[in-house]
Amino acid sequence: MPGPWKDARGIIVTTTPTIEGRPIQDYLGIVTGEVIVGANLFRDLFANIRDIVGGRSGSYERILAEAREQAIQELQAECGARGGNAVVGVDLDYEVIGDTGSMLMVSASGTAVKI
Repeated sequence: MPGPWKDARGIIVTTTPTIEGRPIQDYLGIVTGEVIVGANLFRDLFANIRDIVGGRSGSYERILAEAREQAIQELQAECGARGGNAVVGVDLDYEVIGDTGSMLMVSASGTAVKI
């Protein structure tokens, strides 16, 4: 099982409530990161064709990965601004939004801590 993820500033991000061997010294509050991406008409068209033919939609997978990464980076930036060096209990959510479901929101939330 992979361990916690760490960014260039050294801010650890993990879905677990604690980090093994690293006691939490201070809880700094809830931090969040949200990213909303719009669906591109041509990408949608090609994804639909791909879905009919079969296989995975690489364009959607890349967009999801980029949005998730950006949401986590926002989470880490907010943690760093509060003086923390880790975010525990991280939860990632994906929601389709907009009247026609043309946008996707990726949100990340967790508790900023100092370890």
